[in-house]
Amino acid sequence: MNIIEIMLIPLFAVAMLILPMVYVLRRKNKPGAAKKAFAVNICSFFSMLALAVILPIGGFVSAAGDAAETAKAISDAGLGYIAAGLSVGLGSIGCGIAVGSAAPAAIGAVAEDPKAFSKALIFVALGEGVALYGFLISFMILSRL
Repeated sequence: MNIIEIMLIPLFAVAMLILPMVYVLRRKNKPGAAKKAFAVNICSFFSMLALAVILPIGGFVSAAGDAAETAKAISDAGLGYIAAGLSVGLGSIGCGIAVGSAAPAAIGAVAEDPKAFSKALIFVALGEGVALYGFLISFMILSRL
């Protein structure tokens, strides 16, 4: 192990994880700060992902034995975990968008006509179902690993 693996890579990783928070704290009250903070957060995430793929640390791949088979098994498991995380994450984001737009409309409809409560509840529950489908898909993926 050289000095780059020991010191610089973890420091870069910590800097990439802290960067979005620093940006949000510095630009808290400025207009358009939320969009820029989101872009910084996405760039930071993908730089960490690239760092993890380009510089594998921990000795997962060894020259002894079936290195190709071991690397393929690790790669398959990693892709399965990424797929499970994406299904939960994107399902939850979709749920938040759906409930965020359906719930205020449902509250307004119930305030005007109390008989519309059951219809409004169905639309809010349909939005929450998207997150449940994401969890189910992730459990199916994780059971295959």
